[in-house]
Parts: sequence; C-alpha cells; structure tokens
Amino acid sequence: MLELFSSPETWISLLTLTALEVVLGIDNVIFITILAGKLPPAERKKAIRLGLGGALLSRLALLAAISWVTKLTTPLFTVLSFEVSGRDLVLILGGLFLMAKATFEIYDKVEAAHPLVKDAKAGRSAQLASIIGQIMLLDLVFSLDSVITAVGMVQHIEVMVIAVIIAIVVMLAFAASIGEFVDKHPSIKILALSFLVMIGVLLVAEGTGQHFNRGYVYFAMAFSLTIEFINMRYRARQERRAA
Repeated sequence: MLELFSSPETWISLLTLTALEVVLGIDNVIFITILAGKLPPAERKKAIRLGLGGALLSRLALLAAISWVTKLTTPLFTVLSFEVSGRDLVLILGGLFLMAKATFEIYDKVEAAHPLVKDAKAGRSAQLASIIGQIMLLDLVFSLDSVITAVGMVQHIEVMVIAVIIAIVVMLAFAASIGEFVDKHPSIKILALSFLVMIGVLLVAEGTGQHFNRGYVYFAMAFSLTIEFINMRYRARQERRAA
C-alpha cells in the first residue's frame, strides 16, 4: 500500500478519479435532494444521508465484485445488429425510469393538486420509505456507471475505493445546502428536473451504443444555471425596486 502511494502517478490518478466521481455524482445528488425536498424538513437530512450512504455502499459492493462488473460489458444478445450487454440494459432501464420520474415530478410541481393526508404520520412513513426505495434504485444505475468509469481509468482497486469514499464525503457535505437552495427556488427545481430528463436521455443513448461527450451536457447545464442565476438576480432587484 505504501509503495503504491509513493508514486506520483497514483496521486494523479486518485485526484483525477475523485474529481470525475464528484462530477458524475452531481446527477445523483440532484435526484436525491429533489426527492428529499418532498419530505418534512426534519426528515430531509435523514433521507439525504441514507441516499448517499446507499450510493457509497452500492459503489463499494460493485468494486468488491469488480470481476462481475467487467463482465457486464460482455454482449448478452443481439438486436438489429446491435449487441446488448448487461450494462446496456441497466443504463436503458435506469434512463427510462429517470425520464419518467423527472417528468412526473415536473407535472407534480406544475399541475397536480395536493390533497391533505388524513393520517399524517402514516403518510410520512410511507413517503419516506418510497423515496428511499427510489433513491436506492437510481443509486444502482449511477453507481454502475461510476464504477465502470473507475475500472477504465485506474488499475488499483485501493485507489478506486479511496476516490469513491472521498467523492461521497464531498457530495454529503454539500447535498444539504444544495437541497435547501433548490427547495427555496422553484425555478431551479424545475430546471434541475429538466436536467434529469436530459440525463435520462443520455443514459438511454449510451445504453443503445450512442456515445456522447458528457462535457457538452455539463456545459449546457452550467450555461442554463448561469442564465437562471442572472434571472433570479434580476427578479430580486425588481422586487426591491417595487418595495
């Protein structure tokens, strides 16, 4: 172990992979914080911690079963001259679920009515269990993609494990702040859900053999967020002038 980390190449690989894991984990954090925002304030941090804890466990479990993960890229069957692997199936199904869930959440925020729950305690318990279940399901999709990326970049599993743990700790440190900010600004929440639809489309595309540079997707997301921040500042200034 000491000999491994005495090499500058190891540290460069660790820093690069950690940064990449954080970037790939942004999708996961957005999904978790939006779902947690549907819970009472007292339960949101719990859901976020459980969600990111589940993400960490699923990544570590996949790394422990690294030989199985590498076999997921082996074609299982062929459809219209396209070879479909286990990874492709997970990405396609996960992407479709993410698209459907994000679209439903947009409708729920914009159009749906919300009747009062008669049994508030039972309703909260059921909702918490449902949200944690959805988080764990998407954790599996994001974790699989993350671990396969790690396997392709780094040869030493020790480096992968440390990078994954650091990335999850970083995401956990900022997830609550991201959730509070998104919850306070409905326009950001809709924008974030739209990003999730786009990410779902990207997962389905990758699962069907269409490889896109994610840098373009993240650039589009950053550009959209910048414009929205400008709009938020403009609206705040207009409100101050009106007051």
